[in-house]
Amino acid sequence: MDWEHLDVNPQVTAALKKANIKSVGDILTFSIVDLQRITQLSIPDVQHLQKAAALTVQRDKKAITAFQLYTDKASFPSQHQKLSLGCSILNNFLRGGLPIVGITELAGESAAGKTQIALQLCLSVQYSAEYGGLGAGAVYISTEDSFPNKRLQQLIKSQHKLRTDVPADVIRSIRFGDSIYIEHMADIAMLTDCITKKLPILLRRGQIRLIVIDSIAALFRCEFSAKDAALKAKHLQSLGAKLHYLSTSFNTPVFCINQVTDTMKETDSTLKHMGLQEKKVQPALGISWSNQLLMRLMVSRTQMTAPLPHTGGILRIMEVIFAPHIPPSTCYYTVDLEGVKGIDAI
Repeated sequence: MDWEHLDVNPQVTAALKKANIKSVGDILTFSIVDLQRITQLSIPDVQHLQKAAALTVQRDKKAITAFQLYTDKASFPSQHQKLSLGCSILNNFLRGGLPIVGITELAGESAAGKTQIALQLCLSVQYSAEYGGLGAGAVYISTEDSFPNKRLQQLIKSQHKLRTDVPADVIRSIRFGDSIYIEHMADIAMLTDCITKKLPILLRRGQIRLIVIDSIAALFRCEFSAKDAALKAKHLQSLGAKLHYLSTSFNTPVFCINQVTDTMKETDSTLKHMGLQEKKVQPALGISWSNQLLMRLMVSRTQMTAPLPHTGGILRIMEVIFAPHIPPSTCYYTVDLEGVKGIDAI
């Protein structure tokens, strides 16, 4: 870095060189306290340095406003394009579908419909952008049970019934089963190897545009005990960084299924008097993993049957826990032979 172009006095420049700071970007990544400790400069000098660095970045790279990012879809396609869930109601609920850059987590108890949603995404991604897809296949990384191939074949055969928005000849032209790559992972080392070596090859070739991990918690629960919390957090952060790199480099959504843990919460005074508590659940892996996510969804089963014309299915709930573009909200859905279907109102 040619520090002479930075509007600071020679004393500050000398301190930057001594501290081995190599770029303006590095200056902006440090807090004032850290920058003062590294450079041994005064607080006023550090504050002036950060302002000068910010002005240099703004001058060298044209700045844009959040409003421009929001409105100019042509210039920023990755900010606006979404991957369809294969259901217009669920797409509307998620403001278009799954963001194509970032990690989306789907957490919930067993039999809530998590794998069903993942399978439907693996089919949806293979449609062209005109029909909400990305025109490529998916990789499905399974860390627990065997891959549900029988259910996948049912969904493939029912695509013409579920995707009535797509012409029948378009559906017939897609070889859905040939574009889903299945990997079974037994430990974290295998998962890391897959993410760093196998997936980049498929992504560079354009063969996949969706990464599914089912489930992210299984391997970490097996390999780490409670006393290994710090080491587990380090591995989670490393895994998240690798997935983010793939997602941003190839405009590929990452969809991670997560398990849940039980928590107990006292309810009304009557139950409290009886010594009873209400069971609640929360996503596994804690805050270290939560910080890696762009969006967190949770799903659960109810005790009710879905209303007509949805026949025979158990009513389920999808909830947005956090997302940068959607407020916390809920939507009902059901799962039947044809797939996952949202319900407008109960």
